[in-house]
Amino acid sequence: MRALSLVLLLILGLPLAFGGAYLLALGGSPFYCLSGIAVLATAFGLYKRTRWALPLYAVWMLVLLAWSLWEVGLHWWPLATRLGLPALIGLVLAFPASRRSDPGNQPFASGRPVLAASVLSAVVALIGIPFHLHETSGTLSMEVLNPAAKTGDTTPAEGDWEAYAGSHHGQRFSQLDQITPDNVHRLGVAWQIQTGDMKGPGDVNETTFQATPLKIGNTLYLCTPHSLAIALNADTGAEQWRFDPQAGLESNRQHQTCRGVAFYRGKDSTSAAAMPAIAGQQATDGQQVAHCQNRIFLPSSNAKLFALDASTGTVCEDFGEQGAIDLMHNMPHQQPGFLNPTSPPVIVDETLIIGASVNDNYAVDSPSGVIRAYDVHTGQLRWNWDAGNPDATEPFDPANPGQVYKASSPNSWTIFSADKELGLVYVPLGNRVPDQLGQYRNEYEEKFTAALVALDLETGKLRWHFQTVRHDLWDMDLPAQPALLDLDLPQGRTPAVVLPTKQGDVYVLDRRDGTPIHAVKQRPAPQGTDVPGEHTVATQPVSALSFEPPALTEKDMWGASLIDQMICRIQFKQLRYEGRYTAPSLQGTIVYPGNFGTFNWGSVAVDPQRQIMFGMPTYLAFVSTLIPRESLKSDTTMNLGEQGINANEGAAYAVKMHPFLSPLGVPCQTPPWGTVAAADLRTGQLVYQYRNGTIRDLSPIPVPIKIGVPGIGGPLMTASGLAFLGAAVDNNFRAYDVATGEVLWDVRLPAGGQATPMSYLNSQGEQMVLLVAGGHGSIGTQIGDYVIAYKLMP
Repeated sequence: MRALSLVLLLILGLPLAFGGAYLLALGGSPFYCLSGIAVLATAFGLYKRTRWALPLYAVWMLVLLAWSLWEVGLHWWPLATRLGLPALIGLVLAFPASRRSDPGNQPFASGRPVLAASVLSAVVALIGIPFHLHETSGTLSMEVLNPAAKTGDTTPAEGDWEAYAGSHHGQRFSQLDQITPDNVHRLGVAWQIQTGDMKGPGDVNETTFQATPLKIGNTLYLCTPHSLAIALNADTGAEQWRFDPQAGLESNRQHQTCRGVAFYRGKDSTSAAAMPAIAGQQATDGQQVAHCQNRIFLPSSNAKLFALDASTGTVCEDFGEQGAIDLMHNMPHQQPGFLNPTSPPVIVDETLIIGASVNDNYAVDSPSGVIRAYDVHTGQLRWNWDAGNPDATEPFDPANPGQVYKASSPNSWTIFSADKELGLVYVPLGNRVPDQLGQYRNEYEEKFTAALVALDLETGKLRWHFQTVRHDLWDMDLPAQPALLDLDLPQGRTPAVVLPTKQGDVYVLDRRDGTPIHAVKQRPAPQGTDVPGEHTVATQPVSALSFEPPALTEKDMWGASLIDQMICRIQFKQLRYEGRYTAPSLQGTIVYPGNFGTFNWGSVAVDPQRQIMFGMPTYLAFVSTLIPRESLKSDTTMNLGEQGINANEGAAYAVKMHPFLSPLGVPCQTPPWGTVAAADLRTGQLVYQYRNGTIRDLSPIPVPIKIGVPGIGGPLMTASGLAFLGAAVDNNFRAYDVATGEVLWDVRLPAGGQATPMSYLNSQGEQMVLLVAGGHGSIGTQIGDYVIAYKLMP
């Protein structure tokens, strides 16, 4: 036991002494070096069997406790990792066997002081269990302010889900209310199917099942990671048809995913409820259903857009070229895999509007991020809006090779929203590649980088825009679909757009003209850059409604033990960080919130009747490092996704992006890393925020400790006051009481649930809640191919 005690003291003391000295040389806290000296002195005294060894360790434990409370207060997670390993060693030292040189000798000193210090540390840490960072307690008002609130521009059949977020208003809200906070515990699996489309050995890293199905009549429509379109019976999950666009594999694709399909109902078609299983069959009213009157539009990863007959899945040959449009038309730099329409188009009347994802940081010369509108029947181009050349909205001629869109202009890879009454489509934009190098942008690209643009539905002309980041060097593109609803404000009922961002700001704007409803201020931004020809801006906007975390400090560094916490502090001091919007650098810059986003493509859910929002703010710092091209070795592995080293071919610098992690692979900043939160959209006030998710699927030991884990995906709210959310990396699906944030229902999934749920009525009038579970390649959740529907059980 004495030998074990000496080994443990050396394992703790040596890294603290030498690592702490290095940290001190970097200008960091002296505590780690001094602690290492104290622990090594204890080991020496124990080896020599002096009477002062254990009292010294006890005194150090008390100092450690006081220092920990001074740095982090009475919060469980930062206290536990500071005190845990020293307290365990203290308990070992307290055993009499640790203090004997041989079995016949008496202890050379009492173990009571070190036992008392260890127990006191454990008790103080346990007292901190109820207290967590980034948490705000409150209760959201559930008063219905506008019972007749619009949920979209059309009135679908009861219980249908006609667009990715329910409607093109992007609300992620269901008016169904059979499932309530009182009975949600009775939810069980109604049916579960597997699509057969799984990540394979030839796939890129970020191969993900992110789809949210549509429900029209009694049929569900969805797409899979490899762009297969599938129609399922909404009652049973039985497959009705399947279409494979033969998109193939391409190693240059940054993402292998499909978030959803779009639906168009022909004006003269039968009702969705009467849609037959096979085109040409007699409908219930005796009328023939024309081929392709009702259409499903499928974006495929080989940069094509297919029109399919909603009844049979066969291509609509009158659309484009034999049923498809090649989205590479009029594109510059037509590299395979560089353009990928990962999100479904938005359809208003007879016009279909679509963008696409352009690979981040693979090459300076890349395809354009142009936004295009097509006729839903013929596929004829109606207008194009290119952020790099915004005035040229007259449609280009796809047959004219001389007409070429602006190379590498800001793209929009997420879902659009639309307001038919105002005649506007709302497009969230990214930035011109490369993301971290701004010297390649023209004046228009600077103007529209990370901006929400409102385009005229008929002409594509810009009506207004709102920029959320100026001269974006951090990949803070707008990732989330805007949510449209009307707010009852002192000045009257106001049409609003809610815009979540990666940096945590939620902008609430008048959707008629982009005027902020809640205050937007300018904040001084960190200055200076070590990149020749680059610049920074003096101020950046910040919204009054924000889920931005406090700026990181050295004391916020975390780890599973005192040692890797110290290593995180060393990294923190080695990297550049002066707060949000610290410029990318050659030494490496901490980006926090990281480009993973406080909010991402899952967006937020809004209740238009109660005028509230529910979302999943995530906190994960990233590191961005610019690498001079001449420093790259010929065998350097590059372009394997958004993380790792990306080449920026044609630029003077490549870029390396990765999460800010400890040597054990856990985030360097103190948890929680994932939360759920709600806000009152009328007042712009955050009402509550709580940690969300457990480390069950992150830890070698599957213990469901609620620490608050990252996630990617979106929420669903229902009229009964429930919110549903998968998304977190612990493979669970949960229902929350929207009023309080309390988890009311929590079930395990067979794979990662990194998607957004939806709700519908089956043919028996029963409310269903559905989520796909297929995992997410880049965050390492369990891969699968599941579609799971839940309903109330007796």
